[in-house]
This record gives sequence, C-alpha cells and structure tokens, in this order.
Amino acid sequence: MTFDLVIRGGTVIDGTGGPGRTADVAISGGRIVDVGTADDGRIDGGGKREIDADGAVVAPGFVDIHTHYDGQATWDDRLQPSSRHGVTTVVAGNCGVGFAPVRGTDHDLLVELMEGVEDLPGVVLHEGLSWEWESIGDYLDALAGRRYDVDLAGQVCHAPIRVYVMGERGANREPATVDEIAEMGRLAADGIRAGALGFTTSRTLNHRTSRGEPTPTLTAAREELVGIARAIGETGSGVLQVVSDFSIEGEGDTLLEMMRASGRPLSFSLLQTAPGNGYRRKLELLDRACAEGLAMRAQVAARAVGLLVGLQGSLNPLSRCPSYRAVADRPIAEQARRLGAQREQVIAEAREHLPRMSLANVFDLGDPPDYEPMPEDSVDARASRLGVDPVELYVDLLLADDGRALLYVPFLNYFDGNLDAAAELLGHPHTVPGLGDGGAHVGTICDASFPTTLLTHWTRDRQRGTTFELPFVIARQTRGTAEAVGLLDRGLVAPGYKADLNVIDMAALSLDRPRMVHDLPAGGKRLMQDASGYRHTVVSGVETYVDGAPTGELPGRLVRGEQPDRGRAA
Repeated sequence: MTFDLVIRGGTVIDGTGGPGRTADVAISGGRIVDVGTADDGRIDGGGKREIDADGAVVAPGFVDIHTHYDGQATWDDRLQPSSRHGVTTVVAGNCGVGFAPVRGTDHDLLVELMEGVEDLPGVVLHEGLSWEWESIGDYLDALAGRRYDVDLAGQVCHAPIRVYVMGERGANREPATVDEIAEMGRLAADGIRAGALGFTTSRTLNHRTSRGEPTPTLTAAREELVGIARAIGETGSGVLQVVSDFSIEGEGDTLLEMMRASGRPLSFSLLQTAPGNGYRRKLELLDRACAEGLAMRAQVAARAVGLLVGLQGSLNPLSRCPSYRAVADRPIAEQARRLGAQREQVIAEAREHLPRMSLANVFDLGDPPDYEPMPEDSVDARASRLGVDPVELYVDLLLADDGRALLYVPFLNYFDGNLDAAAELLGHPHTVPGLGDGGAHVGTICDASFPTTLLTHWTRDRQRGTTFELPFVIARQTRGTAEAVGLLDRGLVAPGYKADLNVIDMAALSLDRPRMVHDLPAGGKRLMQDASGYRHTVVSGVETYVDGAPTGELPGRLVRGEQPDRGRAA
C-alpha cells in the first residue's frame, strides 16, 4: 500500500495522556489511516513522502482555543505567531469582541472596542478590514474563501450582537428588553447554525474601548445571558466562553444557569489576579459544576501574563522624556545610539517622567527568554547589588542591543515571584490551556508561544517546583482543548483522526526572544516569536513548517461548527 505521507520511527505521544511508544504513522486523504501496532511499530507500505522521526516525538497538532485572529484572518494567510509553535487549529472570537454582525454605521465602534480590549491599532484595522459582510454568516463566508497555514474556527461575539440589536443603548450598557433578548438569541443561534463554534462574552472592567468606555456586555443582566444561552441550546450545538471579574453578585450562579438552560459546555478564563489564592474560589465553582454533571472548564495560562516594554514596543518607558521625543522618528538603532550619547540627561529625565512604579517586578527578558525569573534578578535587586540607582540600570537595559532589548513585567500568575499558582491551575482536572491571545496585544504581549512553554518549561526546564510529564501536557494542549470546543475529529494520533501532527525534537525545543516586525496593514507593528525544535508541522496531511520555516503550503480552512469523533469507534 502507498500512503500520501508516512512518519517513520518517532516516539508517538498520542494525546490520550498515555506513555509514548515507537511507531510509524501513515496518512492519506488528510487523515491518519494507520499507526504501527507491531512489536517494532512498523507499518508495511511506503509513502509518497516519508519523514524520518527517529529520536523525535510525534504528537497531535496543538489546538489553541483562545485567540483573536478575527481581523488578521481577513487579510493574512499565516496566523502567526501561533502557527510557529506547533498550533494547527485556532479558535478566534473570544471575549465577546469581534466584527459581526455589523451595520456600516457601527464599523468605527467595533474597531474602537477591539483596539481597546485587544490592543490592535485602529489604523491597522481600518486599513485591513474589508467589511464585505453584515451577518455572522456573511463573515464566516468571507473567511471560508481564504486559505491558511492552520485551521480556523470563529465564534459569535456578544458585543457586536448587542450593538446590532440595541444600537447606542447597547453600546452604553443599558438593560435589554425581553424582545431585544429574544432577537439577540435568534442572531446568536443563526450564527451557530452558520458554523460559529460558540458564543462568547466579557464581564470584566479590564475590557474597555480605545476611548476608555467599558465593553457593552459588562453589566448585561442574567436574563440576557441566560436567554441567549437558551437560544443556542436549541440548536443542539455550540459552546459558551466567558471572561469575568466575578465581581457581580451571583456571577457564578449566572454561569451555571447559562449551562443548565442551554445544555452546552462552558469555559471561563482563570488566572491568579491578586496576591494569594483567591483563584481557588473559582476552582470550587468548577468542581461544583462538574459534580452536577455540567461540562464546565477553566482556561488557564502556561505562564505569567506579562508586559514587554522597550523602545520598540507600545509601552516605551522613555516615551515622555524630552530627549526621546527628539529622536522618536529615527530608526531604533539610531534612537539608542543618540540617547546613549546623552545618557546622564536621559537618566535625569527618566527619574522625572517615568511612571511611579516599582522596578522590583521588572526583568531583563533575556535570550533565550526567562519566563520564571528569580526576584533577585529584578532591575531593583540588580541595581542594589551594583550600588546604582535602579532608574540608571533601567535606562541602560532599555538602550541595550541597539534599542531592541525587551524588559519583562510579569503580573497575572506571578504575585508570589514564581509560577506556583500557574502550576496548580494547569494541574487541575477540569482546566485546559488557553489565554495565549494570538493576534491580539500586538505591541505589548507575546503569549501565543504558550504551547512551547508548556512543553519546555513544565516538562524539562523548571527547577523551582511542580513539573508535569510530557504526555500530560500534550494531552491537555491537543485532545483536551479539542474536546473543550467540540472539535472531536482532531487532537489524537489514531486512525480516522485529522492528520494534524507535530514532529518535535524535544532536546532542541526552545523559544527565541520576541522581536518586532512591521508587517501589519498600514505598516503596523507586532511582536513575533519563533521557536527551534519543531522539525515538522503537518495540517491535514500537508507539511506547513519544516524546521521553523514555512513550506508555502496553505491547507488550513475555516472549520464550521462542532466536528464528530472520527476514531474507529465512530
């Protein structure tokens, strides 16, 4: 027998959580057709193309369920940085913000919302979005006409629906009437029937428009959320996703009621958002829901959520200094050179103009980047050891590497100076990895590399506490995330499943330092991060990346709705 592709002799870690074994993997027609079961794992027959995976891990492609490629997917065929980190499926439309449904009069409002909530420059969105759609179905059709380096799924976003139905009243967070709730539910259900994977909403004060206004969905009443959820439940499909501060009384009960009314799975974002272990109260909600038989999960992060600051970034600590403003229009290297030539003046200005902040939680990111830095490596602690003013060291670090240096300011999941809280969340039985926000926060955060951190830091490199076995984290990032959103045709290395695969050299797997590129519409900039060690990434049986370099193939497509299990049992 001749197959389209055979991956020979790798250690197959199949996504079930079980131990790895040496086996060949045969692919034809975009699906896995055989995984070697003989004592030596060999498959008889050859492949039109064969990959030698000896010494490497063969794993399912990673499923990233929390991205914001809603805009980028309309103009770009490479959904990077995610696709550079073994990701083969991305789910966009999270946190209730998106671009459909929309009337022509509301384009600016939705751009301002995405710009404020997800740090996507308005000028980029105005230049890049074609607005060739009005309904959710129209938007999905526009995506379906494109080709990508990963599969892409969209979701129904609460804020656009609320504005579409209620107009200015919706944007201003006024209560919805019974008829308006019914209409929002109808539109959400229509979106699910058109192929959206789920419905998402935001309940956090951190989400604001670029004008500082809270997101339209912040205070939506329980009746509105439950009404929309019930309408989605009537389709028999779809998942629910919520980001919330849990500051509204009875918020946990609202989530439970959404699930009971709809019969649909729900996930919510969960991080350590303050010192201490307050996040455990949300874990208790999770346990209570699962004990009731409700399919609730929490999406958790693979490391701290941290800001990247530097001369290139959206957060430039020197931006208010007169010396910097005088050179702000020059290339980065020239900025660093000129500022370095007047170092004492820049330091004096920085003391006056820097935001009043502690430098005890600011670190040199390094190359390769260190995402669990020690407290004694902070700018404050280093300056103390050197006997210099912390601001002086801060300025020197910002000007390093011809101005390309990036400093790391971890906050969520890092209040204790370590990732112990993240470890607890990652290890909980009802959580899945998420929150990487690929396609968003383009000038301040670069967390689409979370999957690589899962494999490197948590199974191999961490020296300060809990670690995990490689089969566990692979299962969480593949089958676990796929099941959380109903994509049951992928996430396992087994016959019948979609041939989305990674061949990984675990000894060589590492993260590169983030870098700034200027490839967005209107010349916009974004942070990009590469990795070494992904020898081959395969989507639908087609190689998309070899040793980190794109092959030029674009087998990725829009995925419409839940996908049935494609294993032998099906």
